[in-house]
Amino acid sequence: MKKIYVLLFLVLANLFWAGNYVFGEYLVAEMSPLQMTFSRWLIAVIFLVPLAHWIERPNWRNVWKEWKTLFILALLGVISYNFLLYEALQYTTSLNAALVNSINPAVIVLFSVLFLKEKISSKNGIGLVVSLLGVLLVLTKGQLHLIIHNAYNQGDLLMLIAILVWTIYSIIGRKTKEIPPISATSISVIFALIIMLPMVVVSGSNFNFHLSQHAVMGIVYMGIFPSVGSFIFWNISLRQIDASKAGVYLNLITVFTAIFSLLLGNSISFVQVIGGILVFIGVYLTSVKGNKEKVQKLSVIKT
Repeated sequence: MKKIYVLLFLVLANLFWAGNYVFGEYLVAEMSPLQMTFSRWLIAVIFLVPLAHWIERPNWRNVWKEWKTLFILALLGVISYNFLLYEALQYTTSLNAALVNSINPAVIVLFSVLFLKEKISSKNGIGLVVSLLGVLLVLTKGQLHLIIHNAYNQGDLLMLIAILVWTIYSIIGRKTKEIPPISATSISVIFALIIMLPMVVVSGSNFNFHLSQHAVMGIVYMGIFPSVGSFIFWNISLRQIDASKAGVYLNLITVFTAIFSLLLGNSISFVQVIGGILVFIGVYLTSVKGNKEKVQKLSVIKT
């Protein structure tokens, strides 16, 4: 039986990830995608390793035995996805980036059904459609024709690649089900930092070390909440819930981003509020098990 804390963790994970989008949009003006990715995870690893050792007390030798899989996850989830996201924000608007990202749950469902043989009931499928409709209402302010008339640029294409990378990362992450989630994330981040270090050294002259106060606050936030909090919550949750269902919760990123925008002084229309409600309804429907649905436990490390 699904525990309530799993749903809470999924909501919190996406709340923190929404902040990553908000701060990322501002930080790309002062930091390169490489600098943002490296700085974020350098901060995160300071917390991840002690937390893994204190909370999980893993057998580190057994964790390191899975180094090949963790190395691949580092390339895909820690480096590639985040780099592509920050690179995309340099070329596309926040509307386009969020719009493209909203198809991520559908892609995860498709890949989960094709490659993991997961089953989804008709009610779960309806929940997916309702949730996606809600996201589109939030993004377009009720003007759904914008989906057709929007011109997709380089940033939009980068977001599409990022979504594919994230989906493949989630599928491969199933192989780490025997590894404690925080420990596995910690090792993946260490691998990522080692991989990025030569690139950081070579491009060091292009780094901006004179950041504004807001930029410093932003990168600290990204290093703690999305990088540590979100990934721990997501990893723990995916030990108890199918990837296809958990993926729908990614739609909450858009809703929380809209809420952050409101707090920052931007206006939100009534249609967007309705869209947000539809997202939550869709998430609920997707989380309800069908009577004939088999319960499958899946472990995916998301970073």
